[in-house]
Amino acid sequence: MYQVSNSTAFLKAHRRLLATDRAAAVPRTVVLLGITSLLTDISSEMVVTILPLYLISVGGFSPLAFGVVDGIYNGAAALVGLLSGMVGDRLRRHKEVAAGGYGLSAICKLLLATIGTAVSAIGTVVLLDRVGKGIRTAPRDAMISLSTPKDQLGASFGVHRALDTTGAMIGPLVAFLILAAAPLAFNSIFLVSFFIAILGFAIIVLFVRAPALRPGGEDADEQERPSLAAAGRLLRVPRFGGLLIAAAALSLATASDAFLFLALQRKLDLGNSLFPLLFVGSSLTFMVLAVPMGRLADRFGRGRVLLCGYATLLATYAVILQPLGGWGVLAAGLGLLGTYYAATDGVIMALASSVVPDEVRGSGLALVGTVTNIARLVASILFGSLWTLIGIHDALAAFGLALCAAIALAAFVLHRTRVPAHV
Repeated sequence: MYQVSNSTAFLKAHRRLLATDRAAAVPRTVVLLGITSLLTDISSEMVVTILPLYLISVGGFSPLAFGVVDGIYNGAAALVGLLSGMVGDRLRRHKEVAAGGYGLSAICKLLLATIGTAVSAIGTVVLLDRVGKGIRTAPRDAMISLSTPKDQLGASFGVHRALDTTGAMIGPLVAFLILAAAPLAFNSIFLVSFFIAILGFAIIVLFVRAPALRPGGEDADEQERPSLAAAGRLLRVPRFGGLLIAAAALSLATASDAFLFLALQRKLDLGNSLFPLLFVGSSLTFMVLAVPMGRLADRFGRGRVLLCGYATLLATYAVILQPLGGWGVLAAGLGLLGTYYAATDGVIMALASSVVPDEVRGSGLALVGTVTNIARLVASILFGSLWTLIGIHDALAAFGLALCAAIALAAFVLHRTRVPAHV
């Protein structure tokens, strides 16, 4: 055992070590929000993974009709996302707003078990479910960013997305087990999904503590107080405006993963019971890579990692389009898709968080979500229309060409608006 000759020096070193440990640790709020998202994603992905089969195989939906519903599922959050972000900022009640969104989504899972397969009924419940997602996403991400030092944003969002994606991996497995036991037990899936969503709602209500506004936020000028006008003024900030343009262009050329999985299923002639496992494969890669990608983005540049992620999506299109089949194609397609999500989903929010002031953080992140969700809604409807008119292979080829152009445009805009390399 070594004796300490200078106790004062020892205490100072010990305090520095503790400070370093605290700086490296992920904030408690981030972890609890990650657990909330884990449970909610188990619930949501149980539904998402079987929704294409349920609507096309059981409900008799055409590709165009499914594209409309899928577009609603991916884009309807845009209808309320900006409002919820602004309300959370204005009232300093990010937690309460987010909890309301989680609760609404939980109720919608119960409704799915009772409404049948009518297009209008399904569309309405899906819309409400995505409204719940729109309500919760911006306040939740604002809580993550306000709880985290700016140089660790990528890591914190990566940890949250890793936990979130763990749920996205477990959910399809649960759906697979239920369908393996009873191939048409869709209502059972909806009911189990409801009870799991209630657990996620309980976590955020009972255990999550809202972060305090950082020093200086309360002294913000009147014109910077949270409002729709303040959110609109963010558009005049070159770095933020450039990010929105880049995000919109990239999202317009993004085929929904449901369409990609349907393309893989048809290409490889997979049975219906195996369909939920496609979501598991991509989610596993996402879960493993989310934290490393976040740390990589913090170190080498979030914009660079974001663009590389979309290049990975382009490679996913290429794998599906090439003529060969087999399990190698399946593994490559799912692995690339999961890598794309790991390099983009949390990274874009970390990138936005680094250029948006604290007092309008929820509004700014909601604006990014609104733009991308609207673009993805349009993309899903467009892809469904192209599939109906020219077939899924040619539709995917067209989206591949569009994504090449979108990546080039995004790189140009981010460079011209001088988004720093370290951001």
